[in-house]
Amino acid sequence: MKTIRLITVLMVLGALYSCKERTGHRPTEPSMKKKIVVYQVFTRLFGNTKTINKPWGTLEENGVGKFADFTDEALKEIKDLGITHIWYTGVPHHALINDYTAYGISNDDPDVVKGRAGSPYAVKDYYNVNPDLATDPSNRLEEFKALIQRTHDAEMKVIIDIVPNHVARNYEGKTNPKGVGDFGANDDTSKEYDINNNFYYIPGEAFKVPEWQDGYLPLGGDKSVLADFKFEENPAKWTGNGSRLAQPHFNDWYETVKINYGVRPDGTKDFEELPDDFGGKDHQAHVEFWKDKILPDSWYKFKDIALYWLDFGVDGFRFDMAEMIPVEFWSYLNSTIKMKNPDAFLLAEVYNPDLYRDYIHKGKMDYLYDKVDLYDSIKHIMKGYGWTDHIPVVQQKVADIEHHMLHFLENHDEQRIASPEFVGDAKLAKPAMVVSATISTSPTMIYFGQEVGEPGAEDAGFGKPSRTSIFDYIGVPHHQGWMNNKKFDGGQLSEEEKSLRDFYKHLLNFTIQSDALMGKYQDIHFYNKERTEGYDHRVLSYVRWSENEKLIIVTNFDAGKNYAFELKLPEDVIAQWQLKDGGYLLQDKLFGDFNTTLSVGNGQGKIQVELQPLQSYILGFVK
Repeated sequence: MKTIRLITVLMVLGALYSCKERTGHRPTEPSMKKKIVVYQVFTRLFGNTKTINKPWGTLEENGVGKFADFTDEALKEIKDLGITHIWYTGVPHHALINDYTAYGISNDDPDVVKGRAGSPYAVKDYYNVNPDLATDPSNRLEEFKALIQRTHDAEMKVIIDIVPNHVARNYEGKTNPKGVGDFGANDDTSKEYDINNNFYYIPGEAFKVPEWQDGYLPLGGDKSVLADFKFEENPAKWTGNGSRLAQPHFNDWYETVKINYGVRPDGTKDFEELPDDFGGKDHQAHVEFWKDKILPDSWYKFKDIALYWLDFGVDGFRFDMAEMIPVEFWSYLNSTIKMKNPDAFLLAEVYNPDLYRDYIHKGKMDYLYDKVDLYDSIKHIMKGYGWTDHIPVVQQKVADIEHHMLHFLENHDEQRIASPEFVGDAKLAKPAMVVSATISTSPTMIYFGQEVGEPGAEDAGFGKPSRTSIFDYIGVPHHQGWMNNKKFDGGQLSEEEKSLRDFYKHLLNFTIQSDALMGKYQDIHFYNKERTEGYDHRVLSYVRWSENEKLIIVTNFDAGKNYAFELKLPEDVIAQWQLKDGGYLLQDKLFGDFNTTLSVGNGQGKIQVELQPLQSYILGFVK
């Protein structure tokens, strides 16, 4: 009974949405004239050709990729996939288990490092890069700068991570620019909180490593002088996820410490809040608002970090766990960034939908993850128990901010599509990928290896199967098949993997060339569900259009069922498209191997559609 009620509610909401949007929803003003497609690549894994994949293997045993592995040929192939921006994940120097003391870098303690290769979100030095990634660690900054130049030469933009909520527990800025102080260097550690302390403290208590659970031991139990269940930190600091215990829990972010942004332990703020109407003001107004304010020291430190990397040649940032930091800080930081580079790409990880609009409008974020609504809904549909009825409803929820909601089906935090824990077959993502890439004006993101069906099956040590480990030295087998010993030609891929990559290439290249995908959107799903025989909740349809291009998109999420029906276009769509009675030839823009006819009569459109399992059509008019 509850299921019937839920379906009814969704259909009513969808019908209301369809009526409301029949004039077409005009999105927030896009920052680009065409779609953005982001390729997230885990930098240390991309070029690794070793295939041993020993759990807890060392760098020498399991291998590591380098900046130099992103050759001109590799970048050309990424670009040709339909990519506009590369997010090089894990570039800033983070804590890791490898001996670089010969280069003036201190060793890290395995008791506060996850895995051997370490978490990219436990940054140890914000003014340098991971020495693992360099052919010559003493030249690592120059090698990264050369990669930025190669990426720009390949006509793509560069994004890197900034993690303002926390830093490595053993943060040590060895390469700060002149005049830049280290995090915590001037803190009054006798106080739990002070506005200009960079960290929060637990006075009178020393840090204790967590009690290890589920058979876990640092380095997998390998003997190490530093893996002694101790780490010197007195007084203890708050842990990155907010734990105030001197001995954090095993599931806390124990390898990191939380940054203080002027929020007192009781949650009140030690800085002026933005007026309610500031969401509508431009970057200049935000910069002016903060200009004469006395701000917490951490605000200045992260501003300096962001500006340093912009000067270095980086084109934008992905901000980790942005919602854990007050929106006023983002107003200050992002407006400063935009005044320096108006085209900087700013992407944030925010999972609370109630905060979306504040972080976009007041916090001046360009894009947020569309995980909680769209990704989660599509995942349920792919797994077989979700209904496509939900997609128009979640689109309505973000109709006013749809351009800012970045879409993805994989990233480093999520399960690989091809893993048994998700759906176990990368082909099941085809309809989902079409919808994710074409339903709004927002950017699309894919994760390296997704395009060849990487299942993330390795037991890497700290990282377990279903997600390609971000903590361990490991090879990525299906991606290595495409890499083909650094020929980057797909020479070791199966025919099925080649076909999958070809699908992604066709889809992504179409999206970055389409005018309509930066234009208007209207749901026709509920219209057809009410009127069309043979059309049900495993199918989805909608239209997209601009002045120069009109598209009808229809997709079949079912892996075992063919669909044949007469898709209908409502009268208001026909009127807005100014179509007269008659026949119009349509062609599938995805592969170009299917033609059909739109018949218009009495103000309504009809299209005969036959969909094979997991098939999608992006139908456009033949001129």
